[in-house]
Amino acid sequence: MDEATWDERIAAFWADADDERPDAMWAALEPLLAERAADDAAALFERASLHDMLGEEQQAVPLYQRAIAAGLDAERDGFAVIQLGSTLRNVGRLEEAAELLQTRVDDPSLGAAARAFLALTRHDQGRHAEALRLVLTDHAPHVPLYGRALAEYAGLLTD
Repeated sequence: MDEATWDERIAAFWADADDERPDAMWAALEPLLAERAADDAAALFERASLHDMLGEEQQAVPLYQRAIAAGLDAERDGFAVIQLGSTLRNVGRLEEAAELLQTRVDDPSLGAAARAFLALTRHDQGRHAEALRLVLTDHAPHVPLYGRALAEYAGLLTD
């Protein structure tokens, strides 16, 4: 099977995704997943993503974990870490979410997303100053006149 063709069809599936039509979504995704082995990392990730999108976080978590363990391509691996971190947060597994997201805060392609979801997690943990510090530190470079002041104030925040 041509990987690009499968990936293109997966991309088309997500372009048409609608969480208001769960049965139709599963009916469209299942044939694509059936083209892959049951333990295929990409297929596990795509299945987890649909569970997640449909608000079925408990089903998504172990699938994300299996997908990551099975070895995803770099792009999907990054998405899986962010999505799993967010999902762990949503199901109240805050320490696990924070630990996972922390592993990507310095990743040039994922850092801002990892820090944003880590900020949400820290907020849920009651670590409000740390959450605000993460957001302000990322935002400061985009505020030409006051970015330096924002970065300094962010550094002064403590819980």
